Amino acid sequence: MGLSTHVLDTMHGTPAAGMQVALYTTQGEHATLVKSFTLNQDGRNPDGMLYDHANLRAGTYRLVFDVAAYFEARGVDLPEPNFLNRVQLDFGVAHADQHYHVPLLVSPWSYSTYRGS
Repeated sequence: MGLSTHVLDTMHGTPAAGMQVALYTTQGEHATLVKSFTLNQDGRNPDGMLYDHANLRAGTYRLVFDVAAYFEARGVDLPEPNFLNRVQLDFGVAHADQHYHVPLLVSPWSYSTYRGS
């Protein structure tokens, strides 16, 4: 239980190892950085859960994925300006006793997300 994320690079068909991600708590337009991290070889936070069950609270959160920098580092020739720079996902946790998994499937031109398990 808690909060986790996982990123898959749909252009290359691989986990998005090396992508920079930041997690924030939010209140209205105000965002407070909780942590930033680099995804591991599996496209996940190397420290495991972003929040474990004991520390996850009901409220609003934001994950910011540095998509353009990741694809540039992979050698993808991106136009200037990039179609996607950073993907920002704002989401709510209503039931802190449940697991909230926020996956991102991403290419330089599209992304998709959902509440996973």
